[in-house]
Amino acid sequence: MGRQYDLILVGGGLANGLIALRLKQLRPELRLLLIEQAASVGGNHTWSFHDADLTEHQLEWVRPLVGCHWDRYSVVFPDRARTLEGGYASIFSDDFAASVTAAMGPDLWLNQTVTELTPTQVRLADGQALQARAVIDGRGPSDSPHLALGYQAFLGQELELQQPHGLSEPILMDASVAQGEGYRFVYLLPFSSTRLLVEDTHYLDGPGVDHARLLQQIQAYVGARGWQVRTMVREEHGVLPLILAGDFTAFWQDAAGQPRSGLRAGLFHPTTGYSLPFAVRLAGRIAGLEQMDAPAVFNATFNEAQQAWARQGFFRLLNRMLFLAGRPDQRWRVLQRFYGLSPGLIKRFYADRLTPADRLRIVTGKPPVPLGQAIRAARLWTPDRIQSHRTHLATLSSTRTRS
Repeated sequence: MGRQYDLILVGGGLANGLIALRLKQLRPELRLLLIEQAASVGGNHTWSFHDADLTEHQLEWVRPLVGCHWDRYSVVFPDRARTLEGGYASIFSDDFAASVTAAMGPDLWLNQTVTELTPTQVRLADGQALQARAVIDGRGPSDSPHLALGYQAFLGQELELQQPHGLSEPILMDASVAQGEGYRFVYLLPFSSTRLLVEDTHYLDGPGVDHARLLQQIQAYVGARGWQVRTMVREEHGVLPLILAGDFTAFWQDAAGQPRSGLRAGLFHPTTGYSLPFAVRLAGRIAGLEQMDAPAVFNATFNEAQQAWARQGFFRLLNRMLFLAGRPDQRWRVLQRFYGLSPGLIKRFYADRLTPADRLRIVTGKPPVPLGQAIRAARLWTPDRIQSHRTHLATLSSTRTRS
């Protein structure tokens, strides 16, 4: 029999990588193994977060991973532009991979395909069967009939420009751009006076995305800004799930006792898609376990997800209004109105810590989408109802097109 592990982490993404790092810091006696199918952990990503999303203690241990930090950020809409004070940080996947690789040493296995996984065993494509007291599945989101989703699709290019771009802080949403079949904005992160990330982002009903169209839109945006590109340093792309409604109990019953992490556990902000604060919290919870066995680890991941789900009902309602109410090319109005609210409320929104007064304030006043459609969207609280509504809208659209 081969080596026995205390914990095997399957999937070398953000959540499992942070769990590995935290356990190496606080529980070095544990026998860990991290398995990733690619040639490196972390993929090709930029993970960002607001300082206010984390506690001071969490910031302290995450800070060494931060590649760039700013003291404020801006948003731009057709009828509103605003700069908000507050720290904003980005972690680069190359730096993340270097930290995880150094911490794990020979207990990081790359280029490995997992063919079977249970709460206590992992089988690889080469036939190896690995045993552990617990196994965490962190291989990204999986399709589930128990969740109704919208999607955030993006294409980003890190560019080195010939002249300074003139940005002193990130622009998290430039929604002054032409809209389309869903809410669209450009995300800008200035890494130096001449280098920045330009990311074209769309909130869509389905996961399909036209890569070529997003690329053309980035090029058009850069050209309209008058920026001349010296080098395209790298490119990143992805499609993130955003939850509109779901059956949490059924979703986790499908896990059948299998501990999950990250997007696979549903641990992300339902409206923004940000996942790092959730991954940090889960890493802290796992590191604090007295018993590192499958039932204890499953309970930890389940309870973390359950607490997040209970907090996020209001976000799911907002998502239904954003995705299901109003004309797609007018959905930017929902976010434009939101960014006129108080800075404290906006911070708590990103941090997933809205108060009852915050929720009331968000929905008070004239709605930015037609009232009747907003009420119907709010009542579509099950995946079946949402799918039926989408089918109805598609039928109406097809009928109008034929006529």
